[in-house]
Amino acid sequence: MHPLFAYLRRFVPTLTEAEWLLLAGAVRPCHLARGQHFVQAGGYRPEVALLLHGACRLYYLRPDGEERTTYFFFENHLLADYASCLTGQPSQLNIQALTDTDLVVFDYAVLRRLYDECPAYERFGRVLAEYHLLGTDARLVEQLMLSPEERYRALLASGKTKILERVPQHLVANYLGITPVSLSRIRARVARGH
Repeated sequence: MHPLFAYLRRFVPTLTEAEWLLLAGAVRPCHLARGQHFVQAGGYRPEVALLLHGACRLYYLRPDGEERTTYFFFENHLLADYASCLTGQPSQLNIQALTDTDLVVFDYAVLRRLYDECPAYERFGRVLAEYHLLGTDARLVEQLMLSPEERYRALLASGKTKILERVPQHLVANYLGITPVSLSRIRARVARGH
């Protein structure tokens, strides 16, 4: 089974082979070298991708040049600049490969057309939007309501172990909104059981 078909069926278990074939012809491979961007702020890339192998991060660049990492993508994650796809406006975010990364991509316009033609894809779009909203809301609450140490402990308890195992520590610190030195101190305190 194609990895994207399997991914779609996680959200819409009733998706048939015939319905999958409506999208399959638009799917193409894409490779990003380490450090290469899938999308950059100011650009426009109305494509959706499923990450097959590798890792990427989503970050924003503040006017002062500081980067703010807000999300990491690993195998079997769908990634895109959804806001840009929906509005047609240039991107405000960056998605960058942390390692050599293999994806399969398709144009968002194809998915949008399938929303109108096939109820299974419309359901996929709705469920995906709900999933995305819940994840964004949880991340916002975490950033606004938890202290840095609480954010680190929440990360440990979340089951998102790939972040801790596969992402450089300075980017984990950036994701938590702290400096690498602060992360080292928090890790030491947590390790001591305090």
